[in-house]
Amino acid sequence: MDKLGKYAFIIGFILALLATFVQHQAWTFWVLALIGLVVGFLNITSEETNTFLLASIGLILSATALQTIPMVGEFVTEMVANVLSFLGAAVLVVAIRAIISTAKD
Repeated sequence: MDKLGKYAFIIGFILALLATFVQHQAWTFWVLALIGLVVGFLNITSEETNTFLLASIGLILSATALQTIPMVGEFVTEMVANVLSFLGAAVLVVAIRAIISTAKD
């Protein structure tokens, strides 16, 4: 199970980057989100929760700033949107687990 989460992360990240170069279909974001759910459930441990959530917040905030770069901004924005589709589902799972863990204490 441990290796499945690691492979899901690698595959999801590569698919998110490759999806930038092809025409988007409706199912692209669903596939990325499903792989992100697998990553959130299987790959992120409780020790990695804070680091993962902080890095995800940084990525989301930087995506907004990158939109302002002329010509390159559109390409980078699309790439980051794909990565966020993948990581967004993982962030949701990890954040909910963190909230439940905090509430138990």
